[in-house]
Amino acid sequence: MRRFLLKALQNAGFDVISYDNGLSAYQRLREEPFELLLTDIVMPEMDGIELARRAAELDPDMKIMFITGFAAVALNSDSTAPRQAKVLSKPFHLRELVNEVQKMLAAA
Repeated sequence: MRRFLLKALQNAGFDVISYDNGLSAYQRLREEPFELLLTDIVMPEMDGIELARRAAELDPDMKIMFITGFAAVALNSDSTAPRQAKVLSKPFHLRELVNEVQKMLAAA
């Protein structure tokens, strides 16, 4: 799925860097600034909620979007997920993802 998302966003003109686990993504976020973090909630080594929380600490202005089949978890009031994060629930069409990313970045 990650490869399909990567290709769809690249075809829409976005520069995209992809990682297969939360820890690797977090290490990269510490090295350079990014406008948007697009993450699943369930990932190895560091889940998406923890990744998003740490990313928001590094850069409070970073846009955050979760792609998940567990939207209720991300939106749970007890969650440590950043409140400004957008949640895109599976299943979704790739065009919907591209549109949501465009909206989020345009609002920056």
